Amino acid sequence: MEMIPRSWLFIPGDSEKKLAKADATGADALILDLEDSVAPERKAEGRRLTRAHLDARPRQGRAPLLYVRVNALDEGALEDLAAVMPAAPDGIMLPKARDAQDLVHLGRWLDAFEAAHGLEAGSTRIIPVMTETPEAALRLITFTEVSLPRVIALTWGAEDLSAALGASTNRSPDGRWALVYRIARANLLLAAKAAGVAPIDTLHADFRDEAGLLAASEEAATEGFLGRLAIHPAQVAPINRAFAPSEASVAHARRVVAAFEANPGVGTVGLDGKMIDIPHLRQARHVLALHETIQARG
Repeated sequence: MEMIPRSWLFIPGDSEKKLAKADATGADALILDLEDSVAPERKAEGRRLTRAHLDARPRQGRAPLLYVRVNALDEGALEDLAAVMPAAPDGIMLPKARDAQDLVHLGRWLDAFEAAHGLEAGSTRIIPVMTETPEAALRLITFTEVSLPRVIALTWGAEDLSAALGASTNRSPDGRWALVYRIARANLLLAAKAAGVAPIDTLHADFRDEAGLLAASEEAATEGFLGRLAIHPAQVAPINRAFAPSEASVAHARRVVAAFEANPGVGTVGLDGKMIDIPHLRQARHVLALHETIQARG
């Protein structure tokens, strides 16, 4: 089973100090950021430092994985790719993606860069940030209509959407996402599952709120999300914990698999006074595969 990163930690691409500490954060994937965390006048320096960080870490056996968040397609993405692709990032995060065709467009650029730099065709993964504009939030269905073999995950963003809507806040009085953002998040989850890729939840903005982050991430995991974006190293451990199967869920999954193995050829079996069927078996196998992958990675 391919390991989908649980924790995706943003690192400003123009901060030599933060880049130097990034490998020790425990994140499954680092997102070397050339977009929002880099001021316009420092874009060139960000590209230089990000390229140097990639060059110092050969792709073979690279851990954590190194993704680069480029700027939007019409806001400097091509210049970003020209700077970083010779160093073979594991993947590209594309912000402000409008629909699947933007990923087709990015994929063609990656085809050309891989060919030019002797990289394996199709080896550079893509994760787009969706729902950052009203148009994008309404066009998530396009991901079920186009083959996008490079795309391994979809994630979403609330801050840019708030600005696009002219909203004064994206939260309800009780602190939860306001309705329109809950709709966008739910549609992102559905689109990712329909497209057969991993849904990744968005940021928990208050990096000091470990309890809130853990609770929200555990809830997201029960809904079907497989990981979460992070903006501070302190968020990595709670995210990794929330998106790894618990000891209890692993033990239960083993009992489900054992129950079916003890009754070959049947579609339902009894366990603890309840009837379980094939969907339960598929879920149990998924839990065990994820557990084994995480354990193997260490």
